[in-house]
Amino acid sequence: MKQPTLIVLAAGMGSRYGGLKQLDGVGPAGETIMDYSIFDAIRAGFGKVVFVIRRTFEQEFREKIISKYEHKIPVEVVFQDLDKLPEGFSVPEGREKPWGTNHAVMMAAEVVNEPFAVINADDFYGRHGFAALADKLRSFSDSTNKYCMVGYRVGNTLSESGTVARGVCEVDDKGFLTGVVERTAIARRADGQIAFTDEAGKEQVLAENTPVSMNMWGFTPDYFEHSEKLFCHFLTEQKANPKFEYYIPLVVNHLVSAGTSTVEVLDTPDSWFGVTYAEDRPDVVAKLAALASTGAYPEKLF
Repeated sequence: MKQPTLIVLAAGMGSRYGGLKQLDGVGPAGETIMDYSIFDAIRAGFGKVVFVIRRTFEQEFREKIISKYEHKIPVEVVFQDLDKLPEGFSVPEGREKPWGTNHAVMMAAEVVNEPFAVINADDFYGRHGFAALADKLRSFSDSTNKYCMVGYRVGNTLSESGTVARGVCEVDDKGFLTGVVERTAIARRADGQIAFTDEAGKEQVLAENTPVSMNMWGFTPDYFEHSEKLFCHFLTEQKANPKFEYYIPLVVNHLVSAGTSTVEVLDTPDSWFGVTYAEDRPDVVAKLAALASTGAYPEKLF
């Protein structure tokens, strides 16, 4: 069985936060949220980590981040460049915005030849998700078009500081994904129920355990080939749209609806959290301190 690789999407860091200031020490010994993901990936049995970053902060990223992990697990760095496009395509005039999460995944194609997971750099996922992904990906060693994702229970992903947007998963009776629908303004109401407002302006209630995508995916290497073909299609179709972004759920929905691939939805009891709002930071600090105090994580990770 091949050890799976973890791809960490970190190219959005500089643009979103102005440098690497968001790599803020929130753990008991000054750990970043990403440190917990790498720690969990190592103990789940991932064999390599690939960071997708922007060239503009390579040196700072290597010094502040990679130096912590390089003796614990093999590490690669790849770059999400705006002009790294399929043959025959060029950057449209005036385009400055990155091409999105699935374009970032494609940047790792040259260094990944085994089943792989994809996560965001700035989200706390918990150990169970990594363990479930690693086990499932090891079983995919010689497969194609068999993918998976960790579906977080929506009630475990809310912010007390405001509403959130989530990719709500539609799942069949065998546990396979049939689609991901982006829902915005999700929040817990005063009566304890979780609700969002749909396209028609009607409030809809979500069951507590409804699975949502937090961008924690598992793929086999053939996903890169599908991504390249579909990117050509979307670049042609969207060439007049300067804001087009090539997101992972866009590709997954296409492959699932076409019957090309299957995506198994893996459940996790863990709570997702992150700093969606500045007001979330104290809560994140408190949650990580509590996890250390119960022994779920050591006081100092690395």
